[in-house]
Amino acid sequence: MKKMLAILLLAACAAVLPGQKRLVLIDQDGSGPGGSDQMAMLALLQAPDVQVLGITIVTGDAWRDEETLHTLRMLELTGHADVPVARGAVFPLIRTQEETRLESALDGKAAWLGAWGRDMNMETGTGTPPKHLESHGPYEIPPLPEGMPAIKPIDEDAAHFLIRQVRAHPGQVTIYAAGPLTNIALAVALDPEFAALTRGIVFMGGSIRPQTTDPEFAADPRHEFNLWFDPEAAHIVLHADWPRVEATTVDVSVKAPFTQAMLDDLAQSQAPAARYIAAWSQQRSYMWDELEACAWIDPSIITKEQVLYMDVDLSHGPSYGDTLTWPENLKPATGVRLVHAQLDLDLPRFQKKFVELMTRTP
Repeated sequence: MKKMLAILLLAACAAVLPGQKRLVLIDQDGSGPGGSDQMAMLALLQAPDVQVLGITIVTGDAWRDEETLHTLRMLELTGHADVPVARGAVFPLIRTQEETRLESALDGKAAWLGAWGRDMNMETGTGTPPKHLESHGPYEIPPLPEGMPAIKPIDEDAAHFLIRQVRAHPGQVTIYAAGPLTNIALAVALDPEFAALTRGIVFMGGSIRPQTTDPEFAADPRHEFNLWFDPEAAHIVLHADWPRVEATTVDVSVKAPFTQAMLDDLAQSQAPAARYIAAWSQQRSYMWDELEACAWIDPSIITKEQVLYMDVDLSHGPSYGDTLTWPENLKPATGVRLVHAQLDLDLPRFQKKFVELMTRTP
């Protein structure tokens, strides 16, 4: 008990001094090239007052090994090749692709299946993906449109790398998690003091009551991919002793589009990050992970949040992986933690901040 109190006191007292960079570890499902995963990492890498201690990769939107190569190549092309990259979990803790196939037949299909989606969406006739997004196994590497990287990932696995970095900087490091939470859950399981030794965690995940006509969320408002893909990992993370937990939810993400005007502005810049985005990104719906990154860099971007208790449905029924939330007076006695759930934003401020970061020469 005394040891835990000492850890919490150390974390609380570790203030960022004027002129000192804020330390962050990125845990990401780095699909690419371009897209939300890579663009979000670039926001943190480009921020002048932020030091990225390293990047850990987890299967989510794509398979881990392919994501690792896209991330390494992005670092090369944007002037950040000195940032270490560690490979993490290939599969969720419990959920399997075959189980998900069976569930879809019984309970209905999920709109986005990440690394599994190329197979399963092809089967249901929802379209043919580009060549580099065609179905492949977890250890197969399709040709990378942006070219193969020359740099390599480090030999250390993601969970041990995260633990080592946090213990080297106790009370100073924020965990930025923008994919399924498998790597973070493994770090928590390996080192019970890991969470308490950080400054806290920010994650892209969870869905409460998004106000949208998007059929993916209007029909299933509690479903969100990152928590759904590895519910058991999310459950472990949401019960850990973080000094602070912040969630960029679906509710706020669907209010943050990536517009053609933003892409046009970036295309006019000669900064390496802007050139990378102009070459490999395209206008799409939402800036899921970029919003999470920019809101951590500049908290004033978020204009509304709700503080509540959060967990994930582990029932293995139709709602398996859905977001669960409670107010203080209704929370269960299961050790659920308070989460600062982001609900609204200053959209012009966010879009301006993102463009400014991408057009900055590191």
